[in-house]
Order: sequence, then structure tokens, then C-alpha cells
Amino acid sequence: MNSLIDKYNIPGPRYTSYPTVPYWDNDGFTSEQWQKTVIQSFNESNAQEGISIYIHLPFCEQLCTFCACHKRITKQHSVETPYLESVLKEWNLYLNLFEEKPKLKELHLGGGTPTFFSPENLRILLEGIFSTVEIAENPEFSFEGHPNNTTKVHLQTLYDLGFRRCSFGVQDYDEKVQKAINRIQPFENVKNVTEWAREIGYKSVSHDLVFGLPHQTWDAMEFTIKKTLELKPDRLAFYSYAHVPWIKGVGQRGFDENDLPSGEEKRKLYENGKKLLEELGYIEVGMDHFSLEKDDLYQSLIHKKLHRNFMGYTSSNTQLMVGLGMSAISDSWYAFAQNEKTVEEYQKRVEEGIIPVVKGHILNEEDLKLRRHILNLMCQLETTFTPENSFEELPEALKKLQEMQEDGLVEISENTVKITEKGRVFTRNVAMAFDLRMMRKMPETRLFSMTV
Repeated sequence: MNSLIDKYNIPGPRYTSYPTVPYWDNDGFTSEQWQKTVIQSFNESNAQEGISIYIHLPFCEQLCTFCACHKRITKQHSVETPYLESVLKEWNLYLNLFEEKPKLKELHLGGGTPTFFSPENLRILLEGIFSTVEIAENPEFSFEGHPNNTTKVHLQTLYDLGFRRCSFGVQDYDEKVQKAINRIQPFENVKNVTEWAREIGYKSVSHDLVFGLPHQTWDAMEFTIKKTLELKPDRLAFYSYAHVPWIKGVGQRGFDENDLPSGEEKRKLYENGKKLLEELGYIEVGMDHFSLEKDDLYQSLIHKKLHRNFMGYTSSNTQLMVGLGMSAISDSWYAFAQNEKTVEEYQKRVEEGIIPVVKGHILNEEDLKLRRHILNLMCQLETTFTPENSFEELPEALKKLQEMQEDGLVEISENTVKITEKGRVFTRNVAMAFDLRMMRKMPETRLFSMTV
């Protein structure tokens, strides 16, 4: 396996979308076209499956130096109310496009740090949204919380509003690693929020772990995993640290790059970590994610309902996802759009009564076919080709996979590509064979993190 990782560990996308953001045709994108696709998608899907909303809450009190999210660092909580007012105004701009009341199936609060906001302000935001929608049957409402500032009142308030899933960023419990990434977070804080969530009644608690961080060793990673298992979260994300300082600038240069584990050391963190998680009862779902057998994420996998979007893997699937807030990305299935990336520009556009998208991509017929194939590979680890979903460069794409087939990573039949158990870690590499936009214009500079 070591030689295979050496061979295939190359820069590549994570495929939360296709085309990936660097390959969006921003020049061919307009807000008017975007709004037309939103209306089309809403009319096609709202009555049956409903829609999803992602709300980006960007504020954090301090900078974590491993973070690649769009955020604003401040300790001034006076920013909360004006920002949330802008989010509600943006939502009203979308409501003006719809001829009937939206059915809300899925809602996620991401960041930044959603629990930077007070419970009362979160309640005002969510009640403002809920007053304009019909809540679907068995909705999926979730949020990301920081263990250091998530209070029991946060958890109770959100539970009372219908949230049943929460996720907490753990990363690593080793003190040296925590200092390097500026994320000092005692185990006791994680224990408190996990136990409070269960006591209140949340059905799914997730912890995020990251491997490949500065100063990280297997002994430290093993300690972190075993401490995590004392709390037995229902889901675990086991992410590879994406070191992209050429994109994210100063934040990810908060430590010496020589402090990062070598390729061999990082490989050991992944392989040993995955093995330990599986020994402790977790099942790998898609890429980077593990869950207990009883969790909805695993159940969606075995029933072939697993979905992947800009929020990651999800057990529910809606055609339209509206992203609200600074830098939020929306997905109408037929198009992607991203909002203004600064708080000031975002709020200015909303105050002018303009849906604040600043760039995006309208998918053509080929994009839609490739998107489905890549989504199948990321979620089901296989995809099938028919005359209706085939494309001109398919023989070339399959030829690119021949070497991976010889290495036992994929199985290729007459009309199906299937990723083997051995090939799971190389899922991104398999998907890259179908990324025609990247194939036609290979990047001249480094765009993506390493695939393993």
C-alpha cells in the first residue's frame, strides 16, 4: 500500500461539486441565469422532496491556523444582529422567486463558528426562516459547534427549533498539536457538549478529527481516537489536513511547514487511524467519514441514498440548496453560485436588494452527465454507463483507469466502474479520470490539496 500511496498521492479536488470551483466558467455566468435555474429547480422538486438551506455564520473569536474556511476573526459580538438581519433579507430575495411556500427538508449552520452567535440570536434567525416555510416530514437540521463556546442553552435552543444532529470540531487532543494550530481545547469541553447533546435528545453527534497536522505523531493520533471513543460519537469525520497556504494565505502559515508530518508519517496516521476506527465499530461511509451502524449516514449508504454536496456527505438529497450568508455556495443542480466573500460587500449587496452572488457556473449537458458519474463514485463507489449518460471522451477516461485496475483499485466491466475496498483511499483519483474540464486544461499552478 505504501508504494501505491507514493504513486497516487497527487494534488486533486475533493469533488463537493463538478465542475470544481477553479473550473467554473465565471465569465459565462450571470445572476439572471442563476435565478432562472433556481426557479426551474424549485418548480421541479419543491413539492416532492423540498429544498435545503445552508447558512454561513463566518465569525470566530480566534484564528485556527489549520482552517481553510471563509471567516472573520473578531471578539465584537455587536456584529451578530446586523449580519443576521442581512441573512434574513437575502432569504426574502429568494422567496420573491418562488410561487409557492418552500418545503424545508434540510438546514445546516456552518462557519466560521455558528456558536459564536448567542442562542437568542440564533433563535431569531431560525424563527425568521421557519415563519416563511413549510417544514418537511422528518427534516434534517444540523449545526457545527465549537466545544469551547457551545453552551447547554445553545444545544437546548436549537433542539427546541428542530435540530437533531450536531458536529463538533475536535481535530486532536495532543497539547503540542493544539498549540501549533491555535486550537486549545480540553477533552473535558468536548465531553460536556457531547453529553449535554445526548441528555437533551440529539439523535446524532459527530466529531471531526484531522490527520496530517503539525507535530502530529501516531502516538498522539491513537490517543485522540481512543479518547474520542470514550464518548462514542455516532459519526466521525477523519479528514486529511488540506495544506493550501497559497490559497488561504497567512492563516495556514502560522507554523513551520517542516513541522508537518512527512508523506510516510501522514500515510501511517491515515492507515492506522482507519484500522483502529474499524476495530472500534465504525464503518467507513464514502470518503473521510465513519459512522456507527445505527446512524442515518450508514443507513443511507446501504440503501443507496447517500448524497454529497458543499456541506459534505448527507443522508438526505434535495435538488435545490440555497446558500445564505457571506461566501455561501448555492446549488440548483443546473448551476452553482457563490456569494460575496467579505462581510461588508455581502451586506452592501443585500441592502441594495440584490441577490449577492459574485461568481458561479451554469452546467451544460456534458457537465450534468459527468457530475452524476462523479457523484456516484463519491457516494456509491461505482457508476454505470448507458447510451443516455455516455460522453465522447469515455474511452479515454477508462484508459486512464487501466493502471489503477492493474493495481487492484478499480474493477472495470463493459459498462461499469467500481472502486474496490483497496481503492477507497484513492476515490478522488478515480473521479479525476472523469474530470474533463481539468483534463482539457491542467492547472499551471498548485490548486488542490493532496489526494491522500
